[in-house]
Amino acid sequence: MKIQSKFLVLSSLLALGLTGSARAAVETYAIDPVHSSIGFSIRHFVSKVPGSFTQFGGTIVVDRDNLEHSSVEATVEVASVSTANEKRDGHLKSGDFFDVAKFGTATFKSKAWAKTGADTYDVTGDFTLRGVTKEIVLHVTSLGFGPGMQGAQLSGWEATTTLKRSDFGMTGFAGALGDDVAVTISIEADLKK
Repeated sequence: MKIQSKFLVLSSLLALGLTGSARAAVETYAIDPVHSSIGFSIRHFVSKVPGSFTQFGGTIVVDRDNLEHSSVEATVEVASVSTANEKRDGHLKSGDFFDVAKFGTATFKSKAWAKTGADTYDVTGDFTLRGVTKEIVLHVTSLGFGPGMQGAQLSGWEATTTLKRSDFGMTGFAGALGDDVAVTISIEADLKK
């Protein structure tokens, strides 16, 4: 009887240990651009003008037991900039701003995740735009993990940051445009199988 009880306790502990180990496995999620967005706004004289990028992708490597051990890499096709004004979009793609003929993509690669709250993190990484790389901090919220359609497993994220356009060589039109660009990111990512 005692041997059977010890066996049950040992079996239960092993099962818990195996379950914990399985959950501790690193998971890789692919950013789903159809259900995600990258938006920005900048001061134009006395108001703010919004815009977005429509083509982007990347991966989030997640340790769900310790999100501080996670990482993210993303690429944005800069020519996909959209402000709902064709003439302005053309100007943004020119050498005055993004210069997409020379610099077609912007990239972000995280270096460190620091927990700032129950589900919030400061994610520090290298951001490259127009051939210039600067360290920036994304203020990230983990929205959770759960099932999606057709058996997909999803993760959700939001992030904000403020960039200075002058840091990336975009110094023109100072009287008309502010230097600070507020960036808002909303991500749904699918677990890779």
